[in-house]
Amino acid sequence: MMIKSLSIRRLEDTPPMKTNNVHKEEKYNSTRDALTEVLQNGAAKMLATVIEAEVDAFCEQYKFLRDDADRRRIVRNGYLPERKILTGIGEVAVNVPRTRDRLHSAEDNIVFTSSIIPSYLRKSGSLEAAIPWLYLRGISTGDFQSALAALVGEDAPGLSSSTIARLKGVWSKEHRAWQSRSLADKRYVYFWADGIHMNVRMDKQKLCLLVIIGATADGTKEIVAIEDGFRESTQSWRELLLNLKHRGLPAAELAVADGAMGFWRALSEVYSTTREARCWVHKTANVLNRLPKSVQKKAKSHLVEIYTAETRRQAENAFRFFINVYEQKYPKAVEILTKDKEELLAFYDFPAEHWIHLRSTNPIESTFATVRLRTAKTRGCLSRETALAMAYRLCVEAQKKWRRLNAPHLLQLVEKGIKFTDGITPDRIAA
Repeated sequence: MMIKSLSIRRLEDTPPMKTNNVHKEEKYNSTRDALTEVLQNGAAKMLATVIEAEVDAFCEQYKFLRDDADRRRIVRNGYLPERKILTGIGEVAVNVPRTRDRLHSAEDNIVFTSSIIPSYLRKSGSLEAAIPWLYLRGISTGDFQSALAALVGEDAPGLSSSTIARLKGVWSKEHRAWQSRSLADKRYVYFWADGIHMNVRMDKQKLCLLVIIGATADGTKEIVAIEDGFRESTQSWRELLLNLKHRGLPAAELAVADGAMGFWRALSEVYSTTREARCWVHKTANVLNRLPKSVQKKAKSHLVEIYTAETRRQAENAFRFFINVYEQKYPKAVEILTKDKEELLAFYDFPAEHWIHLRSTNPIESTFATVRLRTAKTRGCLSRETALAMAYRLCVEAQKKWRRLNAPHLLQLVEKGIKFTDGITPDRIAA
């Protein structure tokens, strides 16, 4: 009886947990709102200072222009109506100055236009980039407004689910225009090609995205093509490559892809001078799939020894070792490895600094991991057109962060057809 009364007393003396939580939350919210207000005010003042300096520089640039009364032709003329720009810290009020041309005419009218705050700008560049990334990273359309409200405030306009619908339409138009662009002034030294399979909710068959990424002569990686294919067939790849060639794109020196024969047959028909290289990541996975799990770890280490060898001779010795160890018990695994031996070792004929880039199709795989996440979250894209537009937009954003090739100056030697032996030019070997 005493034990029961003591337990009841302790419960009565304990402050309610719910009240404490609410109190702390309210205190946190008020602090956060005050901080946000300070940041917004500071950003507005800083932005106003920069724009004022910009308009002063504009007027100074034309100070020698005079009107008929020998007055300055270009003068300040108040401000445009206040505009609110949506940024990562919420809305920031902006007053953009305007100027007047005293000799105004339809043919010759000098008008100030801010390069920092263009007339059409309603969202900051970082927020514009965040919108597609939030969607492509798995935020569903219904949760989109809540996700952005946590970043920029609940009162921020233009963050409804219809924003994504409009964006999809814009992405589709951009992709169609991009597909027909001229490639006459482009030159890619290396190609990476792969087929990415995705679920499409309104189609019984999976969508196969045919993707090509290229490396320019300065080492920059760019998207070359993103097309809708059919199971990576020869015909689909042929149409894609013929389209690139028709738009003026010359052959690359080397193409890196997996063992899908459709691409290689089409490449030999359209760009017969391009050399072939196989992706070691795909090859390793295919070989290990033919081995029991008990030996996969050891076999993988033997495969790594092949493609990390410093010379072709060492790689060939590692090849023979792998064959001797596994051929008797696992002939299918050995057959898969050896059938593409020359293509797997093709990277030894190119600069050693580029080997890390030429041994796999990682530029494509790592980028489209996000696409797979998006389709998994939505249980498949709604349509093939939406999937294409989404993939295109993803690559546009992703290529801004793609790393350049190591030692890009060596790409010029590759273009000239200079031969490399074990990644080294003949003159360096002689030295």
